[in-house]
Amino acid sequence: QVYLVESGGGSVPAGGSLTLSCAASGYTICMSWFRQAPGKEREGVAVIYPGDGTTRYTDSVKGRFTFSRDSAKNTVYLQMNSLKPEDTAMYYCAADRLCGGLWYQQNTYAYWGQGTQVTVSP
Repeated sequence: QVYLVESGGGSVPAGGSLTLSCAASGYTICMSWFRQAPGKEREGVAVIYPGDGTTRYTDSVKGRFTFSRDSAKNTVYLQMNSLKPEDTAMYYCAADRLCGGLWYQQNTYAYWGQGTQVTVSP
């Protein structure tokens, strides 16, 4: 079992920045952020493979979000810049020890955090 603890959500005006953190209690092969806005499906935002730092992003956040990791702390960080109102959602950290599926599919991940709210006002 891997436990994920998220932090860093909040409310900012459009154009602002936030950094989300996700601390894992154990070893993982991949860690991701998903988000879910009211009335919408949960979508994959970004993934990082802590072993080598490889990252992937969904198109809507490329150039604005940066995923990084601190291997010593078993913690990953999602730096979100130039935030837009459409980024408003509950953000969930996800992780897995196999990562055999597509990174943006929820069923790739066995472990999920509780979620942290990000609200971007116009």
